[in-house]
Amino acid sequence: MIDPSGPVPPEALLDHVAPGTDVIVPLAAGEPVGLLDALEAAADTLRGVRVHQMHALVERPYLDGRYGDRLRHVSYFLSPATREHFHDGGIDFVPAHFSEVPLLLRHNCTQPVIVAAASPPDAHGYFSLGTNSDYVAPFLGRWPIFVEANERMPRTFGRNSIHVSQVLGWSRCDRELIEVPPATPDALDRAIAELIAERIPDRATIQAGIGSIPNAVLESLHGHRDLGVHTELLSDGVIDLVTSGVVTGVYKRRRPNQLVATFALGTRRLYDFLHENPAVAMLPVDFVNDPRVIAQEPLMVSINATTEVDLLGQAASETIGGRYWSGSGGQADFARGAMFSEGGQGFLVTRSTTRDGVTSKIVPRLAHGSVVTTLKNTVDKVVTEHGVAELRGRSLRERATNLIAVAHPSVRDDLTRSAHELGYLR
Repeated sequence: MIDPSGPVPPEALLDHVAPGTDVIVPLAAGEPVGLLDALEAAADTLRGVRVHQMHALVERPYLDGRYGDRLRHVSYFLSPATREHFHDGGIDFVPAHFSEVPLLLRHNCTQPVIVAAASPPDAHGYFSLGTNSDYVAPFLGRWPIFVEANERMPRTFGRNSIHVSQVLGWSRCDRELIEVPPATPDALDRAIAELIAERIPDRATIQAGIGSIPNAVLESLHGHRDLGVHTELLSDGVIDLVTSGVVTGVYKRRRPNQLVATFALGTRRLYDFLHENPAVAMLPVDFVNDPRVIAQEPLMVSINATTEVDLLGQAASETIGGRYWSGSGGQADFARGAMFSEGGQGFLVTRSTTRDGVTSKIVPRLAHGSVVTTLKNTVDKVVTEHGVAELRGRSLRERATNLIAVAHPSVRDDLTRSAHELGYLR
């Protein structure tokens, strides 16, 4: 047993990686870079080791599948670092709702070892997973864990801490965290954002996904009062809303006065904001993204981007042109939760066309190979720069009519003809 009183070299991890080990890695900034470097360097000596991770952001040689079954990556949400490797067959992909990833890991991993980035241990001997809680936190203290203590990792509160006596071992590093600056909204993004912001009441609780439109929505909320935050991703966009007093969380039912998230990803400004901030609660994803928990918040507002919507209201949000681009993430989790919230609203946002203006995002049928992320029965509102299509409780005729009205004017006649051919309009 490694002495828990002090750090050891990253290579000490290899003593705990046996044939058939399932290595569980937090997503995004929670990746312990040095520990995975050590694992990859020993790839030729491994056998049947799988690395399970959502949204990996570090480019690594093993992702192309060069080590075969000795060391193979299993993704639950594709990213720029993994997308092409999946298309080329180098990694495996598991479709999953974010809320259910802990359940899948519990069922699929027979020899689990967690490796995670964390803050250095505090005076009481506790590491904090910092930017993350995600699908790792449910297993803290239950599954073996090896920690990389990074001097740059913020110390956060919630359910993402583990004592030094509970770890297999820990190494130390001083490495900048991955930074992802907020996408800059343009005029179309802001037009969409204004349509959403004017429908959000004071005292609502917000979940905003990633992308330029959700960022624009956050920018548009500075005239609101007493908003709450219950979201899977905490980004830079919430900082100014907190410091200006727009977000207080006073009227939340779960964790009032706190921002609830399961991971954070942004710039150094965000990570500094998180450090020892008692107003932020980093909680496991099987709590944060549980639709039953989300539904308990009154006036819950879910805002997520989609890539394609058909005239039934089916939303394909993880494929582009029929090819996998990302994953389900938590979109359906929050859309479902908002549906059952008292006064809740679920917004799916998209430009009416691709950025080159050529291809409509509102289509008669989803493209060949596209997959449905959010079911037609769950989708509430679809928003483009041309307006808001109300779909919840609407007939097929009303759905088609409302969606055609928010499509780009150049394709409305074609969509209308298609709707008649499909029997949605008579």
